[in-house]
Amino acid sequence: MGWDERWGKSSGTVFGGRPTVLGHRGLGRGPGENTRETLRQAVEVGLRWVETDVRRTADDQLVVGHFPTWPDGSFVAQLSLAQARELGACTLAEYVGDLPAGIGVNLDVKSCLEDALRPAGATTAGLLAPAAEDLASRRPVLATSFDPAALLGLRAGAPGVSLGLLTWVGFPLRKAVPAAVHLGVDVLVAHWTSFGPNEVDRAPVHAPPKESIAVAHEAGLEVVVWCPDVERARELLQDGADAVVVDDVPRVLPALRGLAD
Repeated sequence: MGWDERWGKSSGTVFGGRPTVLGHRGLGRGPGENTRETLRQAVEVGLRWVETDVRRTADDQLVVGHFPTWPDGSFVAQLSLAQARELGACTLAEYVGDLPAGIGVNLDVKSCLEDALRPAGATTAGLLAPAAEDLASRRPVLATSFDPAALLGLRAGAPGVSLGLLTWVGFPLRKAVPAAVHLGVDVLVAHWTSFGPNEVDRAPVHAPPKESIAVAHEAGLEVVVWCPDVERARELLQDGADAVVVDDVPRVLPALRGLAD
C-alpha cells in the first residue's frame, strides 16, 4: 500500500484491532532465544504472535538468529549453511514449520554489511521476499527492519506482506512517525524509550505518548512498542499502542491480561 492510500485512521489490519503481545525472539531475550524449543514454549503459554530475527548465510540460506556473529565470533554472513549448522543454526523454514496454524510471525530482517556489495535481489531482504510472501499466504506475517532499503525491497518483492519500520533506542517519535508513513509501511515499531524523555532526547521536546500514538493512527499506522517492562507496557497499551514485543513472556503475558494477549 503506497503512502497516498494510507491517510485516515488506522484500520488495524495487521493485528486485527486486538491489542497484541509478541514474544521477543520467541519466549524472550536470553538463553534459548530464537530456538525451536522456546518457540514451542511461547505457543504453549498462549502467545498469538512471535518475533524472530532472520539472517542470510554466505550461500544465500535464511537462518534464525539475532546477532551477526555466532558464539565463536564467526559472522553468519561469512559461513555456509553447512558451517552454520555445525554451530547450531536453524533455518527459517524449520523454525516456522513448527508453528501451529494461526500463529502470527514478526520477521525482523537483519541486513548484514556484505549486503552493500550485492544487488537488491540478493540481499537478506531480497532473499527473504519470496519466503515471506509464501508464509503470508498461510498465516499472519509482519516483516520489520531498521533498514529502510530492506523494507523497500520487500515491498517490491513481497507485496502481500505487511511491513514495519523499526527504530532504535530513544529515536524520537516526531521523526519516526512521519518516516514510517512516507515509507509506505503499515506499522511503526519503536523502542519504549522513544515515548518520553530519555538520556539522548531529554524533556521537554516530547509530545505525550497518547498524542503521538493518535497521530500515527490518524496517518494509518499501527504502533508497536519493543521491549517495555510490564508497567511501561501497561501504560502504553492504555495510551493506544496496538502491540508490545516483550521479554520474559511467562511473567509478562499474565500481567497484561485484560489489556492485550
